[in-house]
This record gives sequence, structure tokens and C-alpha cells, in this order.
Amino acid sequence: MIRLALIMHEPLASAFASCAEHVLGEKPDLFVFDIQADECTDTAVDRLLGQLQTQAPDSPATLILCDLYGATPFNVARRVQQALQDQGQGAYLLTGTNMCMVLKALTERRDNPEQFAQDVMAGALRGIVHADCHC
Repeated sequence: MIRLALIMHEPLASAFASCAEHVLGEKPDLFVFDIQADECTDTAVDRLLGQLQTQAPDSPATLILCDLYGATPFNVARRVQQALQDQGQGAYLLTGTNMCMVLKALTERRDNPEQFAQDVMAGALRGIVHADCHC
């Protein structure tokens, strides 16, 4: 099964995980990694890789959800993605994460990581609704 990882500015990853638990009624199967404001990027990459390698090391692929493109969590996630790929694992990175993406990823796990990443992205877009529009 594809491993799901949230790598975000502290406390967003933990907050998304807590919200998912509230909505789904059970602790979600995901890896949560909050990047502290003053954390060294190299240290974060090493710590994250170590934790990923001990948690579900047999996962064929990892889908990483990140909050902001270009920010520190993204830079950490990009380096982790590259390290996983260098080890022969599939690793996919999506940014701009919203709750719809997290719930979609948790409720519709798939074996095809490329299609899974596309489906999670589509779930994010379907979750954006202009509530006042009566179209």
C-alpha cells in the first residue's frame, strides 16, 4: 500500500491528522512530520528519512503532501523524495494541501501511485466551492 506522509510547517501536519481523526472516527494511517520554524533543513531531512525508514519500510511508494511550494517544508520534502527515489522507491510530492486532499488520500488508497497522486489532486479541486454561488 502507498504510504502517506504530511510534511508541513508546525503545527499543520499534526492539525490535519487530528482533523482527519475527528472526521473519520479513527486514527488515520499516515506519517506526520511538523517542521519547526528554526529547524535546520539538513537535520530535518536526516530525521525524516530515519523515521520513514523505520515506519513501513516495505511500502512500494510514498505520497508526500506539503503545505507551501518553495517553503522550508517543501525543500525538506523534495530532498526526502529524491532520497527515496535514489533508494528505488516511488515518491510523489504534492503541495498546496487542503483537508479534502488528506481525506481523499486516506479513504481511497490505491496501488498505482501516479494515479493516486492525480486522484488526490482532483479531490482538492472538487473541495473548493464558491458557497454563495447559486450556479
